[in-house]
Amino acid sequence: MIRTRIISAAMLFYENDLLMMERSLTRTLNPGMWAVVGGHLEPSEISDPKAACLREIEEETGLTQDDIRDLKLQYILLRLNRNEVRQQFIYTATALKREVAQTDEGDLHWIPREDVLNRDIPFIFRSLLAHYFENGPSPHIWVGTAGIDDSANPIVRWTELIDPGV
Repeated sequence: MIRTRIISAAMLFYENDLLMMERSLTRTLNPGMWAVVGGHLEPSEISDPKAACLREIEEETGLTQDDIRDLKLQYILLRLNRNEVRQQFIYTATALKREVAQTDEGDLHWIPREDVLNRDIPFIFRSLLAHYFENGPSPHIWVGTAGIDDSANPIVRWTELIDPGV
């Protein structure tokens, strides 16, 4: 049986730094690895991943909607993990202040952009970060689908999500 897991997360920037969490070793998903803030959508948020993103930002950082600007959906990631399809909505935003609360989900750190990829990051999210750092903010949403290449190496294929208007 195929199940789904829907996640909403935020890449929060303050000047040249990205807010990242070194996940607690007690976390179910990716313990000890580095990620951005975010989490699962509640049933009432299924059609509103932005609301879930704002809720997760506040729960994990103490930052409210008034503490950030330019929250924008920039990526949708799709991945099959055993019998679970994971769909992640990844937003970008600018934090208006650097002070954040701490959470029991992990330790929050502002990481200079040039040091971000030196962390232990899950493959699909590492690919997203590399893509974003190479291409920058985009007027459209990127969809990344995880798979394997002709040599059976993991790969993320990127497609612009554009309404063809037909």
